[in-house]
Amino acid sequence: MGDNHMDGGNFAALGQRLGRIKTAIALGIPDRVPVTPFFDGVITRLTGGSYADHFYDQQKAGNCAIAFVQKYPNVDAASLPQFFSGPANELAGTRIIDWPGRPGTSVDKYSTHQIHEIAFMEQEEYPELLSDYTGFMLRKYIPRAFPNIQGTQNIFFAEGSYMEPTAMSGLYNPKTLEALDLIRKIGEEQNKAFGATMQFTGAMIGLGYPTMITGASEAPYDILGDYFRGTVGIFEDITDEDIIPYVQETVNRFADMQIARLQYLRYLDIPFKCVFFPLHKGMDGFMNDKQYEELYWKPLKKIILALIDMDVLPWIYTEGPYDTRIDFLTDVPKGKVLYHFEKVDMKRAKEKLSGIACISGNLSISRMEFGTRQQIIDDTKYLLDTCAPGGGYMFDFDGCLENAKEENIDAMFETLEKYGKY
Repeated sequence: MGDNHMDGGNFAALGQRLGRIKTAIALGIPDRVPVTPFFDGVITRLTGGSYADHFYDQQKAGNCAIAFVQKYPNVDAASLPQFFSGPANELAGTRIIDWPGRPGTSVDKYSTHQIHEIAFMEQEEYPELLSDYTGFMLRKYIPRAFPNIQGTQNIFFAEGSYMEPTAMSGLYNPKTLEALDLIRKIGEEQNKAFGATMQFTGAMIGLGYPTMITGASEAPYDILGDYFRGTVGIFEDITDEDIIPYVQETVNRFADMQIARLQYLRYLDIPFKCVFFPLHKGMDGFMNDKQYEELYWKPLKKIILALIDMDVLPWIYTEGPYDTRIDFLTDVPKGKVLYHFEKVDMKRAKEKLSGIACISGNLSISRMEFGTRQQIIDDTKYLLDTCAPGGGYMFDFDGCLENAKEENIDAMFETLEKYGKY
């Protein structure tokens, strides 16, 4: 499978699905509510595979995704799992995650990867990160996060004579060459996973299913907290008056770097472009309003506005309770942003964001796995009744669906079919 040939019927279906999504995002009223949930691990679980296939058998995982949309054709966007490379992570000795299928792992083969909270940067290293980001990544971050790659510690350039190749000695000493050779092997494995993603994205389009995600990013504060300082470390930093200026400068720098990295989307010739932002550390209670505005929202908004200027949709995927943050989210151009909610009062979210941004989310993935069929019918109908009137709404879960009762998936689609039409 994986053939992206498109017949006339699939081409028409692709246009209809894409039009439905675009209409909702632009705050209009499509023929029915677009259905764009994150069917994640449940795809392989229900079609003969496992989440470990995302890391070690992408062809099987891709074929499972195709089988899933053939079983449930009423989705409006491809539920194609993100493919990773187990061999690449093994070669690197990746520390920040553990993943299904890794030799010796305790992660179940049906589970997504699991995050290890590790601070790969110390508080006193902010000046080094800000003065020489590339150097910090090569000499500090990579050896700490990927311990099999130690030779990048030796890549540096001291002032001196550059009249002959000794100027490149930091690149050709034995330890560095060993690291570069390993990086080449890692890149080959990563490219296999990326190639499979492109293959099955094309196959889904050929079947008439657009993809929602054409790029990914994070809030600059989350990048700093997730990958450099850790949750505890970033909490310490934003409560230390001496360190807050460094945090402020870093998140603003990260915003500019993300905007530069995403410029490729300006030249991507496809009918729909969307960047996915999973928000990790901005939820209610993680910081006060002033901290949220200055350290979290403003740098994120800077990226949002840059993407809108490129005619790219920012998909802001809030995680955790977000009731106290909704007023901040209203400060965007109208009809240009998609907000997902895990845990909010959806009635209030609809009222606050009506006429401003399309909303989605909130159907409990726990209820999908452990609830009854009638509960799913009631929950689905409540969301349709609350959020669909007036348009600007797409149907989604409160998170990524790893497992669910088939009868509950059936109940959800039946309810959407019965009540989701305008």
